[in-house]
Amino acid sequence: MKRLLAIAASLALLAWLAWDGRWQGLADAFRRLDPLAATLALAGFATSYILRAGRVYDEFRSDAQGRFAACLRIVLIHNAMVNVVPFRGGEAAFPVLLGRNFGTPLARAVASLFWFRLQDALVVAILALAVWPPLPLPLRAAGIAALVTFAWYLPRWARAPHAWAERGGAKAKLAKMRDAFADSTRHARFGWAWTLANWSVKLATQAWLLASLVPAGLAVGASGALGAELASILPVQGVAGFGTYEAGAAAAMLPNGVPFENGLQAAIALHLFVIACAVASGTFAWLAPARPARAANPDRSHLS
Repeated sequence: MKRLLAIAASLALLAWLAWDGRWQGLADAFRRLDPLAATLALAGFATSYILRAGRVYDEFRSDAQGRFAACLRIVLIHNAMVNVVPFRGGEAAFPVLLGRNFGTPLARAVASLFWFRLQDALVVAILALAVWPPLPLPLRAAGIAALVTFAWYLPRWARAPHAWAERGGAKAKLAKMRDAFADSTRHARFGWAWTLANWSVKLATQAWLLASLVPAGLAVGASGALGAELASILPVQGVAGFGTYEAGAAAAMLPNGVPFENGLQAAIALHLFVIACAVASGTFAWLAPARPARAANPDRSHLS
């Protein structure tokens, strides 16, 4: 049912674009993108990729052994796969690439991916609560406090002593994942700093780009960028994000006086730009030579 809804959302966007020559509006949005804005956007996305590679390098430093370029290659290929493979299937590239490049056990890699995505969702939600205009201050503060408390507690719960492995069955399998998750949260010394820096740069870049495409002020672009990213954590996503991403951005810009049709056209242009950057950088990374993987760390073999 979720996949059918995802396909329906993407087909609805395609039908809307094909209706009454709305492709022309998309071309107009791209024409509003001057060379300076495009160059700054490219620099912003490149900085975001480097920050994401820094987060991976920080957590897997014992596996990477100084190979930051390999971490960047993993991030670029993974990012391209996530952007183009339907139904979030591209996420599987991350544990596979870690295993091939560093010999990282599968459970450890999957737990780290879960932790990364959870950090992403929490940081985006906190930023949204902090800057979303209509929210009253008490509700804003309570929401931020609840999210910060959850982010603080979860790793400590994972690292707490437990006897799940002794119970057998599904509990034993969950115990391996909990231990791998605890290992992941223990080794990332600056994980939250990397995540906050990445999302600050990424959202600022998308806000600048969207504001140039509408055109509108930077605050309007920031609302649209946040709306698009918040839509990306919904349980139902369009194929490669098309449909839900644009709807989230356009809906978030409505209170700022941007007509829904104009918002959709600008959001589609933004989405295409993001995917083009992801695919181009991922292709370059895939073509670049990679050193062979080394053996998995023996002291973590119990997690595989």
